Amino acid sequence: MLTNLSIANYALIEKLEMKPCPGLNMITGETGAGKSIMLGAVGLLLGNRADTKSLYNEEKKCIIEGVFEVKNYGLKPFFEQEELDYETFCIIRREISPSGKSRAFINDTPVKLETLKVLGKTLMDIHSQHENLLLGASSYQLSLLDAFAKTKEEKTRFKRLFQDYVALKKNVGALEKEMVNLQQESDYNQFQLEELSSLNLTSGEQEQLESEEEILNHAEEIKAKALEALELLDNEQMGAMQLLGSAKQHFNFLGKFGKNLADLEQRFQSLIIELKDILQSLSAEEQHVEVDVERSEWVRERLSKIYQLQKKHGVQSDEALIELTSTLADKVFRADHLEEELSKKRAELKTAEQALYSAGQQLSKKRMSVFKDFSKEIQQLLGQLGMENAKVEILRKEIPANESGIDEIDILFSANKGIPAQPIGQVASGGEFSRLMFAIKFVMADKMALPTLIFDEIDTGVSGEVALQMVRMMQKIAENHQVICISHLAQVAAKGEKHYFVFKDNSAKRTVSKIKLLNAEERLLEIAKMISGSNPSATAFENAKELLNN
Repeated sequence: MLTNLSIANYALIEKLEMKPCPGLNMITGETGAGKSIMLGAVGLLLGNRADTKSLYNEEKKCIIEGVFEVKNYGLKPFFEQEELDYETFCIIRREISPSGKSRAFINDTPVKLETLKVLGKTLMDIHSQHENLLLGASSYQLSLLDAFAKTKEEKTRFKRLFQDYVALKKNVGALEKEMVNLQQESDYNQFQLEELSSLNLTSGEQEQLESEEEILNHAEEIKAKALEALELLDNEQMGAMQLLGSAKQHFNFLGKFGKNLADLEQRFQSLIIELKDILQSLSAEEQHVEVDVERSEWVRERLSKIYQLQKKHGVQSDEALIELTSTLADKVFRADHLEEELSKKRAELKTAEQALYSAGQQLSKKRMSVFKDFSKEIQQLLGQLGMENAKVEILRKEIPANESGIDEIDILFSANKGIPAQPIGQVASGGEFSRLMFAIKFVMADKMALPTLIFDEIDTGVSGEVALQMVRMMQKIAENHQVICISHLAQVAAKGEKHYFVFKDNSAKRTVSKIKLLNAEERLLEIAKMISGSNPSATAFENAKELLNN
């Protein structure tokens, strides 16, 4: 229930505040005074999108805040799920900055608009001319019947099964596409795999073979140069080792005189040790190198095969060829085993489809079970609203499953005796539409358990006794729900527990919309004006008194 509404810097509103009562609240005022602007502001509280064009002063922030009493509406789980502070009085705030940035808050915690919309749908229902247009939509009609039939549990189950079915169907489609592609490539992939597998390539082999080929191609030169180097180093008469051996004696002598010379002796000793090791290694390499024509030819041919396959597959290394071999092996294996997986998934899809259809039938059965009761209640209410011959019928057509079920609903309506019922949007006039929509709201009020209902000129096109009956029904709704009604009819406005008057103030340089809670005297004057104009007669005052007292 809305306990306080404040609007600042929005459209023609500089600052406005109202505290509606828990029962029936009336809002009146001349056309263009700002009643619809107030509804726009309330819409922002419920998650509608905003823009900077709605700012009264483009240099200041717009702030709209509503305080809702929520203790009796079972909303604590929602607050826990969204990790919001739960309070008996919930504060919802929207802010629009001059830059266009919009922010939403629930109990001072920033939230996304989607979160605000979910909460807003449980707090308030706004009837507007836009909703009259919605009434012709099958999806909206279906939502009304679902609320009337209390199908929440069945709808939740069906939606979950539908989402599972769609995901599984998508999975089967992807597998079927993959199957076709793999089958088309199967022979080619098998051939390539056999060609690569026959090479039996190992990691690092290419680099090793290239190094070996280089040595085999220059084996004679390598041996000759190695032998020459060995001769220069180790000749018994003039080799470097012999000369260094002679120098060693001198270094031994010098090393006795001071640290610097001792260090030089040590370095010289290390040089001789390193040179001996080089001699041994060079001798071993020289003996290892062989002029092997057969081995050279084999290495050359193997490298040639590697290079050919690299060129064929557009890769640069043996590692890439090994990876490609593994990938092709996976594809060949998957092609051989995909049929089994696909068969299993198709069976799962069939089972899911059967479960979905079964759940859809259960949902449809529950919906259809209330068709007569729904039509009967609406017709009875329309009779009370001066449409004794009104007829309401519901047609149901089975359609392919979607998230809402397997039903397409069409509510048919006829206002006159002997005239066949037709789709609502084709046959209802303005006044008929208003009464039909009001009857639906009356029936749905308790079904949807909404704390607050707002009627924006729901009495359009009606008058006299029908208007009085309509406001009596509003009073009935207001016994269990807060009702806020925007009206142009004196008969309706006179029955509210509180009466607010919206007007334009032109006393300053710029027009602003304001709202005022009328006292008894002011209310009498406003009702009289609604009856006979801006200068009400004595008769109008008497009529106003009668309306207010009855």
